[in-house]
Parts: sequence; C-alpha cells; structure tokens
Amino acid sequence: MSLLEGKIAVVTGGSSGIGLATATRFVEQGAYVFIAGRRQAEIDKAVAEIGDNVTGVKIDISKLDDLDRFYEAVAKKGKIDVIFAGAAFVEKMMTATVTPEHFDNTFNANARGTYFTVQKALPYLNDGASIILVASAGKNKGLPGRSTYSATKAALRSFARTWTSEFKDRKIRTNVLSPGAVDTPMFDDQFPSKEGAAEARKQITTMTPLARLARPEEIASAALFLASDQSSYVAGIDLPVDGGLTAV
Repeated sequence: MSLLEGKIAVVTGGSSGIGLATATRFVEQGAYVFIAGRRQAEIDKAVAEIGDNVTGVKIDISKLDDLDRFYEAVAKKGKIDVIFAGAAFVEKMMTATVTPEHFDNTFNANARGTYFTVQKALPYLNDGASIILVASAGKNKGLPGRSTYSATKAALRSFARTWTSEFKDRKIRTNVLSPGAVDTPMFDDQFPSKEGAAEARKQITTMTPLARLARPEEIASAALFLASDQSSYVAGIDLPVDGGLTAV
C-alpha cells in the first residue's frame, strides 16, 4: 500500500522547487494534495505537471484572510492529515543595509505566515496529523547576509518544540525539516548575477561534505518519511537534510 493512501495534504510553497517535488511525491504515494502559492501561472503549471489528485490555490500566507479562504476550500474535500509548510521569502542582505521593509517581509512570510498557516489549520486537522515545518540548515551557521532569514527559520524550530507539547493530546506530530543548499530556481534568484550564483554554488559545494547541492526530490523523500506512519514515533525533531553541512 502507498504510504499516504487516502490522506489529504497541504503544501504551501507548492508550485516550484522543494514544495513541488514534495507535492508530487505525496500524490504518488496516494494523497490528495492542495498546493498553495502566490503566482497563479506557476500554480497552474504545477497542477498540470502533477496531474491527478491535486488542487492549486493562489494565496499569500502572510494574509490571514487568504489562509481562511484556503482552508475553507480544503475543508470541502475533508480533514487534513499532513501540512508541509514550505512557503518562504528569501532575500540576501547584509545587516548594515537591512531595511524595515526587508525585515517585515521576511518575518511576515517565514515566521508569522508559517505560524498562522498552522494555527488556522487546527480546526481542520485530523487527530494524529503530521505537521512539517521547513526551516534551513543556515539557521545554525551564521552565514553573512542571512540574519533575518536565519532568525525566522530558528523561530520555526522553537514553534515545533512548543507545538509538540501543545498538540500531544490530539497526537499531532510537529517536526522540522532543515535542508541545506538545494538546486532550485530560488537558489539562483538570491544572487544579482549568474556569476554570483555560480560562485555561491562553488562555495557551498566546498563547505558540504557530500560536495554538491541537494536535489528537490531528496528533500521530498525526507518529507514523505515525516508525513507518513513510518515516522509515527518521531516528534519535535529537527531533521537536517544538508549533505553533512551542519554535522561537521
């Protein structure tokens, strides 16, 4: 039997990169998946690529009305078994040049948005559901230009600890997935030029014991483990999928 047969899953940030790979894997394993994203064209493309058993909804997770509308749509299908909270805002900026707008955009999407993605879902979750928060290996590294981004991802680690305690009576498991550098368009978009992106790839490859960037499908495999009953006794952890970057 497929690992997610008959389950309903929500994947935010599901129209590209890690989110799309994860949504695809969940559908392959028997789930019906609702993907959420900010760009309708990308959502439509992702839905077409996945094919069956998927619905795409355009939302901004930093807007609570959007989240309400999203979960009302999901509720028409049934109760939620899996939340993969992967939507994020990334903008590399050194502390001396950080603006209030950059700070607010980063925290509103990554910390506030993820928090309310989960809070707003609570009435729609099945007991025994799995919540997966997508953080980053960078939260443990102190990388230049990542002060705001890394702080928001550290917040997700804290959320998971608290929610593991708060939701235990419903047997809802919350875990964190912390990817290293992943070969997605988002990686290149963080740099002002192709040359800058290429240099960053070279540097991160040198820093990583497995000497390469991850493929989105590799992160999706870890997400499937946390989503399924194969991790039924796993709660409150931070699972690094980073090629050994933070282990050595």
